[in-house]
Amino acid sequence: MSTFPTFFFETTADEVATAFSQEIKGKNVLITGTSINGIGFETARVVAKHANLVIITGYDSERLKLSEEAIKKDVPTANVRRLTLDLASLAAVRTAAAEVNTYAEPLHVLINNAAAIARPTFKLTADGLELQMATGHIGPFLFTKLLVPKLLASATDQYTPRVVYVSSIAQSMGTGVNFDTIKAPTSEKYNYVDAYCQVKAANVLSAVELSRQSGGKINAYSLHPGHIFTNINQTEEAITKMKNLGMLTPDGRPNEGHNWKTIPQGAATTVAAAFDPRLNDQPGAYLVDSAVANQAIAPHCSDPVNAQRLWNVTEEIIGERFEF
Repeated sequence: MSTFPTFFFETTADEVATAFSQEIKGKNVLITGTSINGIGFETARVVAKHANLVIITGYDSERLKLSEEAIKKDVPTANVRRLTLDLASLAAVRTAAAEVNTYAEPLHVLINNAAAIARPTFKLTADGLELQMATGHIGPFLFTKLLVPKLLASATDQYTPRVVYVSSIAQSMGTGVNFDTIKAPTSEKYNYVDAYCQVKAANVLSAVELSRQSGGKINAYSLHPGHIFTNINQTEEAITKMKNLGMLTPDGRPNEGHNWKTIPQGAATTVAAAFDPRLNDQPGAYLVDSAVANQAIAPHCSDPVNAQRLWNVTEEIIGERFEF
């Protein structure tokens, strides 16, 4: 039996992918949110060195093309396919999923990485949903639901398909998902930091409940990638808030005293959640620094009642039952 290494805070995505190269070999992987200068892009780049196919997504087709070109420049042998996907639109999610379902290949791993930038301004989507929750939870829920046939098509006696949710330590902040405002969001009850925390709590609950609901047919995991200064953090509002918290220096650079990770370090835990065979018997696990850290899950995110309630509410919102 192979012996796999222990990973640490400093471990990079490339190191994790190299350690699990045999597990990645032959796999078809879809990663949402793969813009350059983000952990989704770095995940795609390192996985593309070993995988059979990497499907990258984004709502901006030009930026998506730049990501593909950058990956292929670094990994000339990479088999990369672009998929335009706007997770803030349920209609667009259905269109993108229908395209994936025409692909000849099964899907071994789905990585729900994309998220909306947290902004103070309250914004509703065309579906009447709060933008952060739509992009980070409801859209991915529907997308995952529609891709279940593709995921199940990759299953064998030796392999269980995986779904990975990139959550955050923010899952442990606040009081969890507000089940009233998720269905009927209002500007009066909107706080953009709390909205972000709710989405990340929903990610953890989704991993727990998807693993349970599938009855062992799909293994789902969630994770905290670490504090990373990616493009999603480089808005004026985010920079101002992080300066006030001391996370950034007055001139806008990461403060070394706040345990920032580089993008390669930040993407490491995603790769581990997607491919570490040691997780096979731990569906629903939450990872930090590329290792299981279930003790770090907030009580409101480990509560099976909350998990099932979120599942049921989200099914009501999308108007479809999630079946396996």
